[in-house]
Amino acid sequence: MLDNLKKYKVILASNSPRRKELLSGLGIDYEVRTLPDVDESYPETLQGGDIPLYIAREKAAAYRDLMQADELMITADTIVWLDGRVLGKPRDREDALLMLRNLSGRTHEVFTGVCITTTEWQRSFSAQTEVRFAQLTEEEISWYVDHYRPMDKAGAYGVQEWIGFVGVEYISGSYFNIMGLPVQRLYRELKSVE
Repeated sequence: MLDNLKKYKVILASNSPRRKELLSGLGIDYEVRTLPDVDESYPETLQGGDIPLYIAREKAAAYRDLMQADELMITADTIVWLDGRVLGKPRDREDALLMLRNLSGRTHEVFTGVCITTTEWQRSFSAQTEVRFAQLTEEEISWYVDHYRPMDKAGAYGVQEWIGFVGVEYISGSYFNIMGLPVQRLYRELKSVE
């Protein structure tokens, strides 16, 4: 599949092990390329899905001058959105605990912005998934934070980990979007590349 991509060298500009796993699941040959200290700030006026879309485009811009004519680069960013604000990666254990307490028993949204870039063109899109958590006990929240690695995850949780198994009651939208890459939509976009 995706024979139309054979003329490109596909680059995933991400250190995320989850994005690597998901892109590999599409059966695409690709290499990982990352730059240190890519700016992930955004204008405060942006809301919801516009935030990760902006950041994905900014990540692409950081690489664009380094790209070769035969390369196709994929950049992405994911946020958890609750009460009109971003829950990013937690700063420390206490921040992770607070985020999970805030998510407990409530519905939030996960947005991922994806940017597909070559030296000639660029396409971008965002995906939205609604997630409802069950009421979590303080013991469950602490156990998860102490036994897993929530510090590198938006909203301090990985849906594919223990907390997702015991905490997620309902999902509307792409499950893989919650992991950091809406692969079904990405596949559709890549399929239409000429």
